[in-house]
Amino acid sequence: MFSPEGPTLRELAVQALSSVERGYDLLAPKFDHTPFRTPDSVLDAVTTALRGTGPYDDGLDLCCGTGAGMDVLTEVCRRGATGVDFSAGMLDEARARRHGDGDGPRVSWVRADARALPFTAAFDLVVSFGAFGHFLPRELPGLFAQVHTALRPGGTFAFPVVAPPRPVSPVYWMLCGFDAVMRVRNAVWRPPFVMYYRAFRLGEVRRELERAGFRVDLRPLPEFGTRRDASPRVRLVEARRADTT
Repeated sequence: MFSPEGPTLRELAVQALSSVERGYDLLAPKFDHTPFRTPDSVLDAVTTALRGTGPYDDGLDLCCGTGAGMDVLTEVCRRGATGVDFSAGMLDEARARRHGDGDGPRVSWVRADARALPFTAAFDLVVSFGAFGHFLPRELPGLFAQVHTALRPGGTFAFPVVAPPRPVSPVYWMLCGFDAVMRVRNAVWRPPFVMYYRAFRLGEVRRELERAGFRVDLRPLPEFGTRRDASPRVRLVEARRADTT
C-alpha cells in the first residue's frame, strides 16, 4: 500500500477524514495499487462460475470503482456492460482503462448512488465486488430492492463472499479493531465515512435478499479451497429474481 505507486499514509488519513464520495475521488488515481482492489484471482473465479450459468445479455457492475469487475461482465455478457459508481474520480479512472475488445459488449459508465439506481428492468446480471462494507445493515433492504428493480425478470445478482476469519485468527481481531476505530471516528467527526468489514453478515444478507424477492443459492468457488471444517473459503452468492414472467 505504501509503495511509490500507492497512497501515502498522509493521503489515506485525508481520505479517511473525508466523506466516502470525496475520499474515493482523492484515492482514485492510486486505488488499483492498494489491497482494496478486488484481486484478479477472485474476478477470474467469478467469471468461470458465471460462464456456467450464462450467457447474459446486459450486465451491471454495482459500485464499480475503477472498473475491475467490468472485465467479468465483458466476458459473460453479449450485449452491454455498465459500471455505476457515485465517485466521479473512480469513474474517470475506469473510463481510462480498456475493457474487452471491439467484438465484445458495449461498455458504458453511469454516475449514481447504488441506493437510488436510475434503472428499471434493464439488466440480466448485476455483480458487485468489495463494496458492501460501505452500507449499514439497515440500508440493505433498500439496496437490494434497487437491484431487484434494475434486473429483468429471472435476472441474477451475484457477488463473492469470503468466509469470516475465526476469533482465534489475528485477522479477526485486526478487522474488529478497524471497525472499532471507524465507529469512534464517525462518532466524533463529520461527514461520516462508512466502511465496516464485519457489518456484512451472510445470514442476514440472505434473509434480506429473500425478503426483497430473490431466490438465493450459495456456490463454493473451488479455486480457493476449503477451511479445516471443510466449509468453502469463498462462496458466490447467486440471487435470482423469483418472478420469471
